[in-house]
Amino acid sequence: MKKVKYFYNNQTLRYERLESGFTQKAWRILGFLCATIIFSIVIVTIAYSYLDSPKEKLLKREISKMKLQYELMAQKLDQVQHIITDLEDKDDNIYRVIFEAEPIPKSVRQAGYGGASRYNGLETYKNSELMIETAEKLDKIKRQVYIQSKSYDELYKMIQNKENMLASIPAIQPVANKDLKRMASGYGYRIDPIYKTPRMHWGMDFTAPRGTEIYATGDGKVEMVKHSNRGYGRHLVINHGYGYKTLYAHMSRIKVRKGQTVKRGQIIGYVGNSGKSVGPHLHYEVLKDGNKVNPVNYYYNDLTPEEYEKMLEISARHSQSFD
Repeated sequence: MKKVKYFYNNQTLRYERLESGFTQKAWRILGFLCATIIFSIVIVTIAYSYLDSPKEKLLKREISKMKLQYELMAQKLDQVQHIITDLEDKDDNIYRVIFEAEPIPKSVRQAGYGGASRYNGLETYKNSELMIETAEKLDKIKRQVYIQSKSYDELYKMIQNKENMLASIPAIQPVANKDLKRMASGYGYRIDPIYKTPRMHWGMDFTAPRGTEIYATGDGKVEMVKHSNRGYGRHLVINHGYGYKTLYAHMSRIKVRKGQTVKRGQIIGYVGNSGKSVGPHLHYEVLKDGNKVNPVNYYYNDLTPEEYEKMLEISARHSQSFD
């Protein structure tokens, strides 16, 4: 029941009923509405601050699942990274060694991994650190796969040329030497036969009667033919390709000409005593990528393991050279 209010009228000296005007009623209603609105705003603010709506709960569950998927993806990317690193190691230390190719420099394999600015677009997200880390791993793997793919393309071409390369490598002795008695002086410091002082001997000396046949030790093209009474005397150089060259010196006669293509085992000349030489012999050198190397490491095509061991022993003796 609505309460009735009275007030004391000093004029009539009586209590009279208090009647509210329209304005007062309007202000009361307006005040009530304002209070209600303010209270509602406070309640809604508190609710939104501390309580999740069904949609927010759903979004949070999805974010949690997404974060878990990113973590699982990062683990899988680590596994893929490990596999690619293993492939790179085999590529550099096995496949390229077999084909005598230079390994791919680390600077090439690791190129293009920098540039954090490319991930600026991900920094505005709540889980940006996880997203950026995953994106970096993925970009790194893509780069590694690309480089490795190019490397395999190169190896495939090497495989196609493997037969030619094997035929070109100087892999036999330059003179017939089945009993190994013709190997007189090896690679290394030897006593010079003229000056009687230790000097570096850059090849191997094979003693043989004058006119003994000399063979090309691998397929190639005659790069140089020179006739001289000094130094190497009559000598020639064969370019085998793949970084290999061989030199044959102190010959009595040369049977090939400059620019001629030769095959392994083909007769290219005859043993002699021309130039700086103290007796009929062949001075033989092997060059790899411009560097003179020990020829004894390249006789695997016509020596058994036992013969090769014996050849190593003979070549290591510190004897006098013949030139």
